[in-house]
Amino acid sequence: MPISSMTGFAQMQVRAAASGQGQPGYTLALKSVNHRFLDLQLRLPSGMDALEMELRKILKDSLVRGHVELTLSIDRSTQQRVGYNQELVNAYVAAFGAAREALGLGGEPDLNAALRLPGALQSENRGDEDVAALAASVLERVPELLVQLKVMRAREGESLEMILLEILTRLSEASDGVAELIPEVEKRYQERLTQRLTAAVGQEFNRQRLLEEVAILVDRSDVSEELARMSTHIEHFRDLLYAGGEVGKKLDFLLQEMNREANTLLSKTSSVGGKGTRVTELGLAMKAEIEKAREQIQNLE
Repeated sequence: MPISSMTGFAQMQVRAAASGQGQPGYTLALKSVNHRFLDLQLRLPSGMDALEMELRKILKDSLVRGHVELTLSIDRSTQQRVGYNQELVNAYVAAFGAAREALGLGGEPDLNAALRLPGALQSENRGDEDVAALAASVLERVPELLVQLKVMRAREGESLEMILLEILTRLSEASDGVAELIPEVEKRYQERLTQRLTAAVGQEFNRQRLLEEVAILVDRSDVSEELARMSTHIEHFRDLLYAGGEVGKKLDFLLQEMNREANTLLSKTSSVGGKGTRVTELGLAMKAEIEKAREQIQNLE
C-alpha cells in the first residue's frame, strides 16, 4: 500500500441539462491539507442539513487525517424559476376593463405595464423534491470525487517517499562516518589526557592511573549505542515507508527518537578536538537531515 500525502484537490461540475429535470447545475470541490487529525469543513447551501450529515459520514469512512473542505456551489442561473402573480395581473385587467366602461373610454390593457407592477413577477423557490434530487445527485458523485482526491494524494505521497529515502541515505552515510572516526576520537582522548598529566607532574606519573582515567573518559564519550540505535531507527523508518499506509504519526515518533540520539552523540563528543570536530560536523548534519524529514512528514497521512 503506497503512502499518501494529505495535500490534494478534486473538482467536478454537473450541468443542469445533464443533472435531471428540476435539478440545478452545481460544482462540487474537495480540498485537503495537512492536519494532526481529520478536520472536516463543509460549505453547503442553506437547508441541506441532512445532506451534510451524510457527507460527513462518507468522508470519515474514507479519510484518516487532514483538514478537508468540501464545497457545493449551485449554479444561480438555474437555482430559481421566474413566474408571475396571476391573481395580481387578473385584477389589473379586470380593473382596466371596469374603468374603461365606467368612463366610456377606449383602449386595451398593456401586459408590459401589468408585469411592471410591484409583485407581478415572482421567483419560485425550488421545493423539497428539487432539494432531494440535488442531494441524491451529490451523494452519487462524492465517491468519484474522493477517488480523484486520493489519486492526487497518492501521487504527492510518491514524491515525499523519494525525498525521505534520500534523506535516510544521507543519515546513514553520516552515521557510518561517525563510526569510522570513533577509534581516532578515543585515541585523541588518550593523547590529550597524557599531555595534560605530563605537563602537570612531568614524566613520573602513574601509568595505571592514566589508563583508568582514559577508560572513564572513553566510557563517558562512547557513542556506539547511539549509533546502533540510530541505525535501527533508520531501517525501521525505511520499512514503514515501504509498507505504506497511515504512517505519518509513526514516522514522526521515530524522528523524535533519532533526534535524541543525535543530540546525545553531540554532547558526548563536543569537547574533543581533531577528529572530534569532524564528528561534530557529522552530528549537526544528521540533525539537519532529521529536521528536513520532519518537515516532509507533516504532510503524510
